[in-house]
Amino acid sequence: MDFQNKVCVVTGGALGIGRCLTQEFARRGAKVAFIDRDEAAGQENLEVIRQAGGQALFFHGDIAEEQVLRDFVQEVVKAYSKVDYLINNACLSRGGILSGCSYEDFNYVLRIGVTAPYFLSLLLLPHFNPGASIINISSTRALMSQPDTESYTAAKGGITALTHGLTASLAGRVRVNAISPGWIDTTPYHGSNYMPSHSPADQLQHPVKRIGQPMDIVRAVMFLCSEENSFINGQNLVVDGGMTKLMIYHGDFGWSFTPEEEGN
Repeated sequence: MDFQNKVCVVTGGALGIGRCLTQEFARRGAKVAFIDRDEAAGQENLEVIRQAGGQALFFHGDIAEEQVLRDFVQEVVKAYSKVDYLINNACLSRGGILSGCSYEDFNYVLRIGVTAPYFLSLLLLPHFNPGASIINISSTRALMSQPDTESYTAAKGGITALTHGLTASLAGRVRVNAISPGWIDTTPYHGSNYMPSHSPADQLQHPVKRIGQPMDIVRAVMFLCSEENSFINGQNLVVDGGMTKLMIYHGDFGWSFTPEEEGN
């Protein structure tokens, strides 16, 4: 897809899926602006993009802070005037109830995963070009969980609901969609020399028989951003290799469940 001279804003763009997003949008001609609290990784990614001939702006800051969001938007508007795509990618986990996730830690995750996407949408609203899109990166964990993941799960549930809320409010102005990744191996985009080492079981538990890759998410984001797909609005696209559609029963197809004894 060609995104020549489009302006793409990405949160959490220094590493992982965000890093892949920034590099691929820039490679396809977009002007990229990204924010991350990891200054070293952000600067390094900025150099990678520029050395490849791309245009990018990196802003170091923590999107949990209101003033950081205001300053970031000010820099984006100063550099590019208008915005075509806002990709709310950043999130993290501070655990959950079993590990005693504190009031502040829980709300910190929500500020990054829900409040920042809302506030960036608000701040950028006067600056969106016609045909603009907001893409919220949710997760299959918005609908399913492992123990002790409440902070992350709540944030992903929140951004999924925020998606349809913004869809209704911004009707006719900005399309808003979400993507829910499943198991995505982001290690190659963490700046290390990496060779995949997934077990056969890791891969075979997915109906597509492999682990997800960041490009799987990038292609989905670009699909939703494309004006050719402008009839898609308010949707949550699950990109998980079919893993959440696979019913699991003890004893079937090699699956087994060995519960821990109470008290252990």
